[in-house]
Amino acid sequence: MDHFLYRDGVLHAEDVPLPEIAAAVGTPFYLYSTATLTRHFRLFDEGLAGLDHLVCYAMKANSNQAVLKVLAEAGAGMDVVSGGEYLRAKAAGVPGEKIVFSGVGKTREEMALAIQGGIRQFNLESEPEMLLLSEVATSLGATVPVTIRVNPDVDAKTHAKIATGKSENKFGIPISRAREVYAQAAALPGLEVIGIDCHIGSQLTDLTPFAEAFDLVVSLTEALRADGHDIRRLDLGGGLGIPYERSNEAPPLPIEFCNLIKEKVGHLDVEVEIEPGRLIAGNAGLLVSKVIFVKEGEDRQFLILDAAMNDLIRPAMYDSYHEVIPVIEPAPGAEPATYDIVGPVCESGDTFAKRRAMAKVGAGDLVAFRSAGAYGAVMSSEYNSRPMVPEVLVHEHQFAVIRPRPTFDEMINRDIIPEWM
Repeated sequence: MDHFLYRDGVLHAEDVPLPEIAAAVGTPFYLYSTATLTRHFRLFDEGLAGLDHLVCYAMKANSNQAVLKVLAEAGAGMDVVSGGEYLRAKAAGVPGEKIVFSGVGKTREEMALAIQGGIRQFNLESEPEMLLLSEVATSLGATVPVTIRVNPDVDAKTHAKIATGKSENKFGIPISRAREVYAQAAALPGLEVIGIDCHIGSQLTDLTPFAEAFDLVVSLTEALRADGHDIRRLDLGGGLGIPYERSNEAPPLPIEFCNLIKEKVGHLDVEVEIEPGRLIAGNAGLLVSKVIFVKEGEDRQFLILDAAMNDLIRPAMYDSYHEVIPVIEPAPGAEPATYDIVGPVCESGDTFAKRRAMAKVGAGDLVAFRSAGAYGAVMSSEYNSRPMVPEVLVHEHQFAVIRPRPTFDEMINRDIIPEWM
């Protein structure tokens, strides 16, 4: 469920009509709903009630400060994958004890930053990383909590570019070597081994891979405890999918995911962490764009928008689907049209959809890309010297720009011409 609905024939975000925002901000722009963000977080938090748990929002999905603040005030922890994300989380008011640091390539500087600023745990992914963290922690006179990410070699049955739990993926250590690696970690100064980390991918639409991975984690927990390790925390990742294409069968609900966790690990007397990102932010956001032209091609119509691949790269990168709807509700029984939906960037890859049947629209009309709140604005760029689009947050009847559109002068003046020129 989201809070983007037609009222009196006009698409609203909560209580605000989208044309009002477009008139004030210009197009294209990203738009987020506070009510949807908080609702989606609470689905996970309440779903794990009865277990000692923390829901850590995977902020790589959307790291705008206002979005982080909304979730922090709702009680979320944060899963970060860079020093910049760590600083963003702290700036949004998230205490270090609620921040988990993941990622395969943490640098010495990032480790020191998090140790000095406070950290809940590091999720370690390799022996060289263990050695480096031990060195950094001891140099700072600290002992830091760590989990080790295990790769269970489970096929998540998701897009190859967002699968993380197969043996050929770069993430984690092979689960077959876990006991050996845990023994090495426990012997290193500056590290306190507290748990296990496992994350198998993103946009999963079936609980079966989760069940397989959780079973392996349970067996590993028991084996590591038998080896003398105090395994008291399980980081079970995120990855639950959202319904981008609403005509398809819906993915499992958060409560079903949470019930599976309770079923599989509830008997272990551990604290559980999960790291949802896409499901919290994805359907909480729209990308709103304006039609520039409808162009007649040889055998098709092109719907040319003022949004482009630099604003929303997911279709070009992943062949991903986003539902595109008109902001003004079509009349009942209105005849649909079929378009190739494209942007103005000089790349054939700047295509959002081919042969897409949708309500007929014309030049100047507003359209909205659904499910654009995750991996949209954070992956955008200024390719073709197109300004980064603004981000807007709605709360009931109010809206505010939470990232402004830069001017061309601001873009150009970031470049520096050397003195010798």
